[in-house]
Amino acid sequence: MTDSTNNYSDPNAMPAMGTAIPLGLQHVLAMFASNVTPSIIVAGAAGLAFGGAEQVYLIQMAMLFAGIATLFQTMGMGPIGARLPIMQGTSFAFVGVLAGIAATQGLGVALTACIIGGLIHFALGGVIDKIRFLFPPLVTGLVILAIGLYLIPVAIKYAAGGAAPFQMEAASFGSLKHWTVALSVVLVSLGCKFFGKGLVSTAAILIGLIVGYIVAGMSGMVSFAAVDKASWVALPKVLPYGFEFSLGAVIAVTLVSIVSAIETVGDASATTKAGAGRDATDAEIKGATYADGLGTAVAGVFGGLPNTSFSQNVGIVGMTGVMSRHVVTIAGAILIICGLLPKIGAVIASMPLPVLGGGVIVMFGMVAAAGLNMLTEVNMNRRNMIIIAVSLAFGLGLNLVPSAVQYLPGVLKTLATSAVAPTALAAVLLNLILPQED
Repeated sequence: MTDSTNNYSDPNAMPAMGTAIPLGLQHVLAMFASNVTPSIIVAGAAGLAFGGAEQVYLIQMAMLFAGIATLFQTMGMGPIGARLPIMQGTSFAFVGVLAGIAATQGLGVALTACIIGGLIHFALGGVIDKIRFLFPPLVTGLVILAIGLYLIPVAIKYAAGGAAPFQMEAASFGSLKHWTVALSVVLVSLGCKFFGKGLVSTAAILIGLIVGYIVAGMSGMVSFAAVDKASWVALPKVLPYGFEFSLGAVIAVTLVSIVSAIETVGDASATTKAGAGRDATDAEIKGATYADGLGTAVAGVFGGLPNTSFSQNVGIVGMTGVMSRHVVTIAGAILIICGLLPKIGAVIASMPLPVLGGGVIVMFGMVAAAGLNMLTEVNMNRRNMIIIAVSLAFGLGLNLVPSAVQYLPGVLKTLATSAVAPTALAAVLLNLILPQED
């Protein structure tokens, strides 16, 4: 799908529909699996029934509001939106914090924090250029690495057959049947990524999940009962889990929102570099941040998780040479349609956990690898290595041994054991306090 003449380096260019629709679908396929996975994990942490109506609803909202947030970016409203081909989707960065809040305080508290955190994120658009110094590659790379390392054990548990409360029967956990399904997803995904071309390579994880789904079905692991019960069309509900304020939850989500905002700045800059060979303007960076925050706040009102720009879609812009924002607008419209059809959400919810586990082994591993890639830009002198060591030790250590902070109040304990918040806080403070080395 590469445009060899590179006629579409202008964001306002509109390819013919015969070209634009397949390109838009390619953007959807590249991010689809990553977009719905956070909702499945947070639903599990909240104790929702696997394959149940509530889990299906959260998956629906992931698709619907990823599409709506994408339109905020591509179409824009006043200062809101970069008006660039930036694809929005449910963010992995928030999974650790939201899973912890949902497990201890409920989805109502978690989604309320998303609404308020999204509004704060929106406000960051006005000052994003002034606080970027707090988040150099050392800090952002560390935070993203911590997110990936925190999520990898979840991937292994899913691949082996489940994670509470989705745990399959204890006797089958870690069975060869489960690992056969999970490894089929991993192997097919890697094969498509490195030996396939074009759309096959771009949608490698999605293809792997489909193959794993088929393998699981042949093993008798798939049930379509929830699909039969799901309606064909359904509209989102306002505050489906109520509005419950918790200061600690808001602080936790806001800390991650700041990191997410910086990531979006990087994606906006990478998009203009990849598609048009120029730097992003201040208006584009601010607009992208405004759209990020607004998308998160609006999604939270209806039960959706926070949105952020998707870096893998920046790669599609570079690969195809098509900078047209209208192509990504079509992708957003496709997601909105999917989000209004519960049958699609039910099909995703019926996916056996070993299938999902195989996919997220690759996805979560890539999150950690992305953090490492950012750290390659850092001069590994003694100062920076100490910051990395101490930040990861606190962030991951407290997460692995939560009883070490058992006497903290509930909110502070949730923050301290979230992996992401202590890593980010330690990295920012140490980077500000410790003197630079020559």
